[in-house]
Amino acid sequence: MAASAERRRSRILEVVRETGSIRVAELAERLDIPAVTVRRDVAVLADEGKVQRTHGSVALSGGQPAGQGRVIGMLVPTVGQYFDEVIAGANAAATEAGARLVLGIAPYGAGNDRAQVERLLESDVDGLLLTPGWTPDGGLEGGDWLGELPVPAVLVERRAAPLSAAARLDAVCSDHRHGVLLALRRFVALGHDAVLLAARADTRTAYEVRAGYAEATGQLGLPALPVIDVTSPGASRSPVDEADLAARIAEAVRKGVRAVVVHNDQDALQLPSLLRTHGLTVPEDVALIAYDDVYASLSEPPLTAVAPPKQAVGSGALELLLRRLDAGDSMPVHRIELLPTLELRKSCGGPT
Repeated sequence: MAASAERRRSRILEVVRETGSIRVAELAERLDIPAVTVRRDVAVLADEGKVQRTHGSVALSGGQPAGQGRVIGMLVPTVGQYFDEVIAGANAAATEAGARLVLGIAPYGAGNDRAQVERLLESDVDGLLLTPGWTPDGGLEGGDWLGELPVPAVLVERRAAPLSAAARLDAVCSDHRHGVLLALRRFVALGHDAVLLAARADTRTAYEVRAGYAEATGQLGLPALPVIDVTSPGASRSPVDEADLAARIAEAVRKGVRAVVVHNDQDALQLPSLLRTHGLTVPEDVALIAYDDVYASLSEPPLTAVAPPKQAVGSGALELLLRRLDAGDSMPVHRIELLPTLELRKSCGGPT
């Protein structure tokens, strides 16, 4: 019996040396040994310092990247636009660490976050990067199921409600309220005494942008003007399209407001040409700052934009998750906020 166990463990070491890192299920299949037996042998080898165990994987001790062989599930509400860059940052960090990223999509309004996470868990992931489709209309709290996940998880571009199940998770997000403050402070420096906000109302980022506007106007002594709602089609409120938005901005300009922040830059992109139909030019008659900086530089004139650190959020969340996988509960819960920057272009006037 002892000789048999010794032989099994020798074979396990041979395979681990060959692969560098391997999942326990794959190791059991390759050696044709029951998975429960392999796990016991791996535990013994780990106690002897010959291998390192992670959730579901085994690697040689020392000399391996922190995430070697790990599989990370990532849930996002959409691909394209903003989240393409977040995903790219996470994927680059995973590749550098020797891990692999598996993507799941739970569209806004679909209500299937949990089902998509369960599908990711079926892929035997070691940890999760989660961007739940929380909306202001649907509530900002995560479901209780977020406190029952069998693997570590990090929230991405989401702030959990205090005392909710999700508040016990690590989180990495952009400080969108600071981003709005940057935009309004720029307008104040250019001599504007009022700034209009046109913003969506259907995403968590939109909620933070609106909250940031309320805070920033108070800090800078500006009037808090009624927000123009440019909710996306399909949301519970009636959307304002780009032509309607241009007309609303033109009306505000006639009342003396000549500075506008627009969330997001997809909605801002067509405004310069549409405003010309109202006899207004950008930035001479109305100054614009977009929010998100995905397409803003492609406008004519190029749009000054608040740029959340999208790729850095993705890579930072992946790296934090790997740290959590190594440290377990010995590491305190981390809530990391990264500051956006203001990318100066022609649309807001002043020197660039």
